[in-house]
Amino acid sequence: MKSTDTFKKTIQSYLENRAKADALFAVTFAKEGKNMDDCITYILNTVQASGCSGFADEEIFSMAVHYYDEENIKIGAVASSRVVVNHEVVLTEEEKTEARKEAVNKFQAECLSAMKSKSKPNLIPKKESADVQASLFD
Repeated sequence: MKSTDTFKKTIQSYLENRAKADALFAVTFAKEGKNMDDCITYILNTVQASGCSGFADEEIFSMAVHYYDEENIKIGAVASSRVVVNHEVVLTEEEKTEARKEAVNKFQAECLSAMKSKSKPNLIPKKESADVQASLFD
C-alpha cells in the first residue's frame, strides 16, 4: 500500500517523540531490520484487515509501536489503498502570504486568458453561400 507523505511523517514524528520521552522505547525504535516503510505497510494492512474505515490517532500510533515491539511480525504485502490524514495544517504568516500571492497570480492569469480568448476575432473566413441567385437588374 502506498501512503501519503503526510501520513508517514505523522507516524514517524510520533515515534521519534516517543523515543525521546521513553528510553525503553528508544531501544526498541532503534532495532535493526525495522524501518518506516515496513511499519507503514504493517499499519495499512492491519487497517485493511479490520474492515473499518476510520481510526483514532491513538489506535494507529499503537499499531506503529506494536510493529517495533514485536520481533517476528508479518507486515503483509504491499497493496494499493488510499490514506486520509485529517490533521489541521498550521501555516506560518510567511506561508499564508505566499499562498495568497500565488492565488492572486493564478486568478489574474485566468482572467487575462479569458479576456484574450473573448477579444480574438474570428480568424476563419465565412464561406459565401453557393445558393446566391444573380440579379437580373444589376
